[in-house]
Amino acid sequence: LLHCKFGFHDLAADLLAENATLAYKFLATDLYEFLDASIMTHSSPEEAYRKFDLLTTKHIDNLRKLTKAIQDARLSRENETIKFALKNYDDALEKYIPVLMAQAKIYWDKDNYAAVERIFRQSAEFCSEHETWRLNVAHVFFMQEKYKDAIRYYDPIVKKSDSILNIPAIVLANLCVAYIMTSQNEDAEELMRKIEKEEDRLDADYDSPLGTPISTPRPQKSCYHLCIVNLVIGTLYCAKGNFEFGISRVIKSLEPYEKKLGPDTWFYSKRCFLALAEHLAKHMLILKDAVFDDILAFFDAAQIYGKQISTQVNVSAESVDPKNNKTENDQPKTVAAEARLLKRIFLKLRE
Repeated sequence: LLHCKFGFHDLAADLLAENATLAYKFLATDLYEFLDASIMTHSSPEEAYRKFDLLTTKHIDNLRKLTKAIQDARLSRENETIKFALKNYDDALEKYIPVLMAQAKIYWDKDNYAAVERIFRQSAEFCSEHETWRLNVAHVFFMQEKYKDAIRYYDPIVKKSDSILNIPAIVLANLCVAYIMTSQNEDAEELMRKIEKEEDRLDADYDSPLGTPISTPRPQKSCYHLCIVNLVIGTLYCAKGNFEFGISRVIKSLEPYEKKLGPDTWFYSKRCFLALAEHLAKHMLILKDAVFDDILAFFDAAQIYGKQISTQVNVSAESVDPKNNKTENDQPKTVAAEARLLKRIFLKLRE
């Protein structure tokens, strides 16, 4: 299951093949069929979809039977029977949801969001109140730029949570973008204020010497919710061609730099700067001097705080010199080094 979850389908197939006897003996039939279909999603998506479809039919038939059992129990007014029927239904639904999501993911990976939406609509009869289903429906609407529909599903998820920081950052970012794209800027600003206020409270609790009691779990020092929201909004505006506002949001997303600047945040922010540099090099836009000043000041800050932050991910430990973070036959791979290069590019573009 872990191999399938992280996309290592070949390893999952080898593991099943090497332990065929144990798999046959201990794995439930439905689970084995689910793993078999999941393993095929990479090599043969069509066959995997067919197998998931057969599994879906089985689960749907079972859910229909359990629905009838609940109705019969309610007619007989036997509380224990009703509780037992409801528990069986919930258990069956929890087994169906992974199958449904795996089936939909086949089309999601192909960027066929209309097909994903169709699959979810077909399952709405049983899954419409399930949080995983509602969240993924919201994602599908968002990817199709059906922002009003996305808000309809994202909004209850946000309002239902006890703490806004318990909600995945991408959900908050998508909701903010959906608000902006439907001209609900005040709602987007209010949501961002709530995130900022909650992050400030966590920082205060962490930094205060009296803080929270020792018995209370302490929050992590870095919280990236507002950072991700601003980064997504900035990237959106850059993609739409409004670089002046987009770059300002990207820069703001990484403040304070000592807490927010990291390999991942730098990776996504530098893409916006590179896109801006390309437009400037092609004379597709003219940038104000004040914006240039902000960009150069940001690169200066990145050089200060990014000296020890590597920009490498998939590099073997043997090829990196830990003292200066260099690969064999290469220049330093740090945020500071890349910031210097970007600053040089923008200085030339400004001339």
